[in-house]
Amino acid sequence: MERIIELFFKSANMQRWNDHIRPVNLVELDKQAHKIIIAYTIAKTEESENNEINWIDLINKFLFDFFYRIVLTDLKPPIFHKMIEKKEKELNQYVLSIIEPKLNSFNRDFADKFRKYVNSYKNSFEDKILKAAHYIATNWEFKIIYNSGPFIYGIDKTKEDIEKRIEDYYDLNGVQRVFWDKRLYGFIDLCGQLRFQKRWAYMPRVPETSVLGHMLMVAAISYLFTVNSIENPCNKKLYNNFFSSLFHDLPEVLTKDIVSPIKRSIEGLDVLIKEYETYQMENEILPLIPDSWGKELKYLTEDEFDNKIIDKGKVKKVVSVEDFNRYIFPN
Repeated sequence: MERIIELFFKSANMQRWNDHIRPVNLVELDKQAHKIIIAYTIAKTEESENNEINWIDLINKFLFDFFYRIVLTDLKPPIFHKMIEKKEKELNQYVLSIIEPKLNSFNRDFADKFRKYVNSYKNSFEDKILKAAHYIATNWEFKIIYNSGPFIYGIDKTKEDIEKRIEDYYDLNGVQRVFWDKRLYGFIDLCGQLRFQKRWAYMPRVPETSVLGHMLMVAAISYLFTVNSIENPCNKKLYNNFFSSLFHDLPEVLTKDIVSPIKRSIEGLDVLIKEYETYQMENEILPLIPDSWGKELKYLTEDEFDNKIIDKGKVKKVVSVEDFNRYIFPN
């Protein structure tokens, strides 16, 4: 597991757009965190339109593509696409030679799935959602770049290329909704702002990590521990563990990162902070998304470190593993 965690930290050092003027630090870990939040948003919208989503497939493919890009992401997109076109088999083998040993030391079954993914033709519904999310996340950060240096040679061509890539996915209801529903795009925009907040801002970290990047690391590690530590975990348990971890610090976009020593410094302060976070979630964040999955997001983010079940429509905290395993979060 340590070798996989090292990959995540490596991505926190991988600079994006380092051939452009950048007013803020843009790294691969943050881009990937924003990407999976956007994918969640698109997939939830598609699900509300009665399109079936294989959520475990979506999470696995996201992680596999993340691993792949950790190896090759520093390539400029035109060069990357040309190399894939001409030398995909060789590139795949190179990526496998680096990533597969790390996954094998963790879980051979998971490593086998990664190998199959790398060598597969990626044309599933979940693949399409992830590709759309990739370009929307790229476009979000590119706007920062463009506004800082619109005079840079070739930047308008880059802008046009990204916009054309997004247009390829306009047939997805979720992509259309993201761009015409200001509230939904506001949710994506708000989540993206967490990349500007540094984890433990008053203390140097190596590598420097944003709150958004931290959220993805917790989600990925929680998910992988669930895969490896629980015998035949049900899909809903995998889903809950990933997305509750991914969104666990979402209220910090409105409160900033308050470190534990401060929370514990005054009796009752942690309770006050939690109450304020809950208030902000209900009044600032949840109104941006449909009620149908806003209730789920509330369930995933409130008391996120407690074992919970939903029994007859009500959230209950449970202590014993036996009781917990009797329930799954309803679809």
